[in-house]
Amino acid sequence: MLRNIKYRTRLLVVVMGLAFVVGACSKSKGLADDPYAGGKEVLDIGFVSKTTDPDIVEAGSTLDLKVRGLMKYKDAFKLFVNEIEAEVLNYTDTTIQFVVPLTASTGSVWITANDQSFFGPIVKIGGKVSLDPTFKVINGASTIGEGFGSGIFSTTQLPNGNIWLTGYFNNFEQQGTEKAPNGGIVQIGPEGNYTTSGVSFGIGVEGGLKAITSINRISSGAQNGKFIIAGSFNAYNSRKENRRTIGNITRLNANGSLDTVTTTEIVNPKPEITWKDVDTIPAFNGGVLGFIRKTFVFGEKVYAIGSFTSYVRMFLPNSSYDEKVYDMTRMSQLVRMNMDGSMDSTFHFNREARQSPVGANGGIADAIMQADGKLILVGNFTTFNNEPANRIVRLNLDGSVDKSFQSGAAANGDIYSIRYNANTTKIIVTGNFTTYNGKPSSTLAVLNADGSVDDTFKGELISGGGATFAAQLNSGKILVTGSFNKYGSYLRQGFMILEPDGKLAVSYNNTGGFQGRVYDMIETENAKESKVILVGEISRFNAAIFRNILRINISK
Repeated sequence: MLRNIKYRTRLLVVVMGLAFVVGACSKSKGLADDPYAGGKEVLDIGFVSKTTDPDIVEAGSTLDLKVRGLMKYKDAFKLFVNEIEAEVLNYTDTTIQFVVPLTASTGSVWITANDQSFFGPIVKIGGKVSLDPTFKVINGASTIGEGFGSGIFSTTQLPNGNIWLTGYFNNFEQQGTEKAPNGGIVQIGPEGNYTTSGVSFGIGVEGGLKAITSINRISSGAQNGKFIIAGSFNAYNSRKENRRTIGNITRLNANGSLDTVTTTEIVNPKPEITWKDVDTIPAFNGGVLGFIRKTFVFGEKVYAIGSFTSYVRMFLPNSSYDEKVYDMTRMSQLVRMNMDGSMDSTFHFNREARQSPVGANGGIADAIMQADGKLILVGNFTTFNNEPANRIVRLNLDGSVDKSFQSGAAANGDIYSIRYNANTTKIIVTGNFTTYNGKPSSTLAVLNADGSVDDTFKGELISGGGATFAAQLNSGKILVTGSFNKYGSYLRQGFMILEPDGKLAVSYNNTGGFQGRVYDMIETENAKESKVILVGEISRFNAAIFRNILRINISK
């Protein structure tokens, strides 16, 4: 048993200063020669137009812009739209007319001449994908005070259409303060409006990294309508030291308040203080030592997956109001708990050794649960429970390796993300790999539900970086984000939409560059379009700046 376990993880950023000692100069001269002498003279070329008319143009259409100084460099300049060369039809010293390239996407227009570049306005390319101007999130998620950044890691949509967002942030839509933060959890309406109606999050999570990386709504059983949250924290809606009793996972009521119970099982070392005969503790009495990446609820069981070494549970008969004593069981990376938080020893547990098997020999980056309750884990491991598992493994309901999963040689590099679409029954993985099951696969692979490679998907080379997130839309098209800049020979700057067979979807790749990383997605559909909310660590998309959340419209 452990006494007074406290979870206080701090990130320390050490900034090392370099001292430059400047000696005395022996020269008697004053100023040195001009370091820029002999450089090229700047050409007198420029764009007069600051915007385009119309504001949104179609690929293949003709566009006119006002310029200056072109005639001096007749036939010695080129014009580009977001890195794609455009055909120039006519020009004078004050105007230029060109054809917007068929493969162009939203971005700047510029002219190059004599190895110099001159930038003009943003050319917004029309198509079937666009930022949703009706989405009401403006300032997004950020961090004030002590912190190391911000991000939204997980989402869940309620039956009334409202959405709960969780992550590492304490200020959403400029509503958080240091005294009253949005501690890793907020609610927005169906159209993105920040709302506290019907919820009581208080100050959210405290302790650890103050991060919620996973949220699940319980949809059946005695706890129906409540929520499981997990990540890195040790308290909820409290900064009191003696309330830091949560082991990185807990349960919330339907209104977002902490689900608690009153107990008299504790001891009171000072009987004269009678009010300490009773304590209020989290109703979910279970947790881990470490970090939880994903959680799942299946039936009356709660699954936790992450980077942790042990399962812990408050032992109330030896605990007091101010100090808690914990039972601890060595559980590596995976644990299954009952609805009261107690550990289920029929999953990923060796009864003889009284601890878990070894698990993965590397980190688990992501996971999904299939409809039958089986887990699929991905990461940078090559074995699981000492059995071969090249960065992906499926587990049986007892936590053992499911050898019927047809992953074969799987990925030859790390897998970062995994998504499953129940409508199409396809699994999509992304990562730092070039082959999957021995076949060329450039940082993206599409799998069947049994783990075999979907041979109908013929992906092209992804270059300039890699895919870090991909998900199949209900239409079958595949949304991909990452750090890449090309797909085959096509310029795609961190965002693209593919057909189910791997070809770029015609008219769906008009948007400009994407910067950041997506962790979760919500798709809602109507007769005309899909609306897709993307969350993560997102800073820019389609020439606009964001703070970790945006919504796009995808026409049908």
